[in-house]
Amino acid sequence: MISVKLPRQSSTMTVMVRAAVKASKGLLRDFAELENLQVSVKSNKDFVTSADLKADTVLKEELLHARPDYSFLSEESEEIIGSDLSHRWIVDPLDGTINYMHGFPHWAISLALERDKEIVAAVTYDPVRNEMFWAERGYGAYLNDRKIRVSGRRALSDTLISYGIIGKNSVLGTLLSSKIRRTGSTTLNMAYLAAGRFDILYSSPNRSQWDVAAGILLIKEAGGVLSDDKGNFTENYKEISIMTNVNLLPLVLDSGD
Repeated sequence: MISVKLPRQSSTMTVMVRAAVKASKGLLRDFAELENLQVSVKSNKDFVTSADLKADTVLKEELLHARPDYSFLSEESEEIIGSDLSHRWIVDPLDGTINYMHGFPHWAISLALERDKEIVAAVTYDPVRNEMFWAERGYGAYLNDRKIRVSGRRALSDTLISYGIIGKNSVLGTLLSSKIRRTGSTTLNMAYLAAGRFDILYSSPNRSQWDVAAGILLIKEAGGVLSDDKGNFTENYKEISIMTNVNLLPLVLDSGD
């Protein structure tokens, strides 16, 4: 559980952090149990699905109790349309499901608050490492109590790259090398980019909004850029392909020519 006081917390961020930590308790308990189980693939998947749904229920209860008029969009349940049409919670209760199912400790809870179609608050919580990545629009991005920035690297030879699904006409080109990581959790990839752990993140467009909503704000507030595969800046979750720092973006694009 988070043991440090997070700086500059608004009441909204307090709600989001509390909800993420509360949902993580059941996921951590079931994850520990999963590692000790010898179960079939089917029952293993059913076990994880149950854990995912329980976390979704906790998040829904916590967030809507605090802001009952807000809408609620989640990967795991039917969308709720609230009376306040300006605000919407966007939630992924367990990003990295396959990792979780195999006992691989790289998964996270992702929460974002959308106001008038713009993400204004974000939380990505990794309970295994007790790392809370969070951001509020205009106030920067943080890892627990430490402010974070994207890396300042300027040469492709020095970069560590992460990617999701590489499709046809990938802009990665000559970047394909041993320096690439595919971790299985989009929301953590984006948080790691914001913290400077990755230098470049490539992801196929058309992901679901809950996969990237929190990460978009984290990267923006950490000084990063998001673009489509042509290098056009975008925050449209259906278009985002490249995430990096402003110095590396033109080099990534040139490498795909």
